[in-house]
Amino acid sequence: MKLGLFGGSFDPVHLGHLLVAQAAVEELGLDRLFFIPAAQSPFKPDREPTPAALRVQMLRLALAGQTAWDVDEQELTRGGVSYTIDTVCDYARRFPDAALFYLIGADHVGKLPQWREAAELARRATFVVIPRPGEPEIAAPEPFRLQVLRGFPLGVSASQVRARARAGLPLAPLVPVAVAEAIRNNRLYL
Repeated sequence: MKLGLFGGSFDPVHLGHLLVAQAAVEELGLDRLFFIPAAQSPFKPDREPTPAALRVQMLRLALAGQTAWDVDEQELTRGGVSYTIDTVCDYARRFPDAALFYLIGADHVGKLPQWREAAELARRATFVVIPRPGEPEIAAPEPFRLQVLRGFPLGVSASQVRARARAGLPLAPLVPVAVAEAIRNNRLYL
């Protein structure tokens, strides 16, 4: 079994996330892909994320109808700073025979050796790099195994979506219609 783990703040989930998920399923032959919203990113300690319940609601709206994709709330349930090693070890325990593929933005590759229990992470999962359009590939730091996604690179970020919401600009097609509606109805990112 091949499992994809897609961690992030998803604040909000956007079309780039969904295209990455589709490319990962197709290119890696994943059986399941889990979107894992972080309680608090160790790399963004000063940024207070949107309340967890609203981020999960937007994820569920965005993933509606996707039978191989799911939301895993374990990092939100644990609370505090979210560390990838805790999540990867949980999957390794629950799915001992599965190959684990952890999706990561290209901008994080150089920092992998600084991640908590980096050597153990490298042993337990293959890291799948999500390239940013127009940026060069980054070499894998030892001892990590990297695979690069080829399909659907899109230069959209959650910070761009939040800025558009603050400015009162349309969010479609950067986020699914139901997510844009949830952002508007909950007056998020104003």
